[in-house]
Amino acid sequence: MERGLTVSSLSRSGRSSVHDSWADSVVWHQGDLLSPNSMKHAMNGVTSVISCVGGFGSNSHMHRINGTANINAIKAAAEQCVKRYVYISAADFGLINYLLKGYYEGKRATEKELLIKFPYGGVILRPGFIHGTRQVGRMKLPLSLIGAPLEMVLRYAKVLTRIPLVGPLFTSPVNVTSVAKVAVRAAMDPAFPPGILDVYGILQYVEKSG
Repeated sequence: MERGLTVSSLSRSGRSSVHDSWADSVVWHQGDLLSPNSMKHAMNGVTSVISCVGGFGSNSHMHRINGTANINAIKAAAEQCVKRYVYISAADFGLINYLLKGYYEGKRATEKELLIKFPYGGVILRPGFIHGTRQVGRMKLPLSLIGAPLEMVLRYAKVLTRIPLVGPLFTSPVNVTSVAKVAVRAAMDPAFPPGILDVYGILQYVEKSG
């Protein structure tokens, strides 16, 4: 919105509970990605999509939310001739991938579908732990108290991620604002290269762009 874009949101709840002044300028749509027909109205006239959809639970639930729901959104966007699609995915965490099998299988299935449907305008961001201030009801959780110091140390220690088995656990966290800046740029700029950008690519991009 700071860049002068018209922004709309699609979620099961519709309007957000956020009461900040900027929220009044967002077009809030209510729909369910597991019911494809409920999202067509939200895609009408849209030029770019950024998907932050994801969730945890049983393996079947995680695959449905991280995979099926996102794939439905990609297909709907392609049918509406959306030009660019940015997907907030997740970094690999080694052994954790096996513990959250449905989560990662869903994410990777979505990535595959995106690269097929949007070969020239599909961008996949793979951050690790995203930190910032998380709104949970009326409470604000300052996740940056943990994430920011870890990011300062681990962003320059990529070599640690190559340690067998436990290496991915040293993947640097990244601030939510950094992810947002890259996501918006990827959605806006036709020159932004399609494909996968890992957490270090995200950090490097933000550092270069200032």
